[in-house]
Amino acid sequence: MSGLQIKELIEAGVHFGHRSSRWHPAMAPYIHQKHNKNHVIDLRQTVRGIVRAKHFLEHIVEAGHEVVFVGTKSQAREVVREQSGRCGMHFCVHRWLGGTLTNYQTIRSRLRRLEELEKELADESVVRTKKEISKMERERRKIFRNLEGVRNMNRLPGALIAVDIRRDEIAVKEARGLNIPIISIVDTDCDPNLVDLPIPGNDDAYRSIEVILSQLADSIIAGKDKLQARQQEEAAKKASDEERASKKEKERTVSPEEARSKPYTPPQPAPGVDQTEEVKSKPKIVVTPDKKKES
Repeated sequence: MSGLQIKELIEAGVHFGHRSSRWHPAMAPYIHQKHNKNHVIDLRQTVRGIVRAKHFLEHIVEAGHEVVFVGTKSQAREVVREQSGRCGMHFCVHRWLGGTLTNYQTIRSRLRRLEELEKELADESVVRTKKEISKMERERRKIFRNLEGVRNMNRLPGALIAVDIRRDEIAVKEARGLNIPIISIVDTDCDPNLVDLPIPGNDDAYRSIEVILSQLADSIIAGKDKLQARQQEEAAKKASDEERASKKEKERTVSPEEARSKPYTPPQPAPGVDQTEEVKSKPKIVVTPDKKKES
């Protein structure tokens, strides 16, 4: 990252930590100094964390995996929704339901119920009372609010991006139990050992969260572009191979129309078959007289 991006991190307040009385001892390597009883985060460590996370995300997205963003605190909801929508990934911004990853079949059943409610409410041919409609609408809103972002997640994600590991502790525990890599913004009151790729920074400021998540979303977009280019290249190669194979097959097999269009040429006789008996060469028999032994 260049100096201009470091300046952007400073302007966004990424370096502001919590009060020194609330710090976590495991965050000592990521703290630059203490100022006015508040810890100041070392932005060099923040830059290293962002670079590592970007390389990792680009690699796994290029391999075809998906990513889920988790940010349920009020400062992060709009940022998570915006950045996940920009890169086309899943998100959770209201409440992480226990078992969203570990009990995925139950979550899929709730999503099927959501689809049923939407179809029933859209069907105007069935007459329902206001009480029934209100009850169904309330159930639909509840399921939609909690599972809106993971509605199209048909398999487990390849990575989880969390904004605050203290607030979204359940999501972090589920991801760790399933060996899903975790990338998170880690403030001075958090334990960085719970995260595979920690990014030291302020997880309470809107601007700080936006700057970091935008960098991660850019790497996801770059990985998707590489994946699409590779798929197009493989499709073009497969099409050329099929075309080449079909041409070889055409050359080997002659159609009946082409066979009838060619003039008939009788098979050539074997050498010497069409010649007369006199012309045919007879084998020469050479007899050598036996030599009598002299007595």
